Amino acid sequence: MKLLNSRYRGINKVTDVLSFPLADERFGQDGCLLGDIVISIPETSAQAKHFRVSFYDELLRLLVHGLLHLIGYDHEKNAAEKKRMERKEKAIINAVTKMD
Repeated sequence: MKLLNSRYRGINKVTDVLSFPLADERFGQDGCLLGDIVISIPETSAQAKHFRVSFYDELLRLLVHGLLHLIGYDHEKNAAEKKRMERKEKAIINAVTKMD
């Protein structure tokens, strides 16, 4: 993850999740393919322990976070966008967990 983060974002440190939108934007527009999400399993495990949640709860959070990036959310843009993304993340996680 450190290598991917360095190569594609210019940030030379480990991260928990990376999203890679498809280069061909037309795929994301018709609902077929949005891109790739890469999740660090070691970071997921460490964060689950840190946040005192299950591994699968943290994995779900990271998957939703990566998906939101693929559809255009960017928490690094500004504080308002960060709050907007956090609200959407919680809403999706709540919806998914209700299905269980």
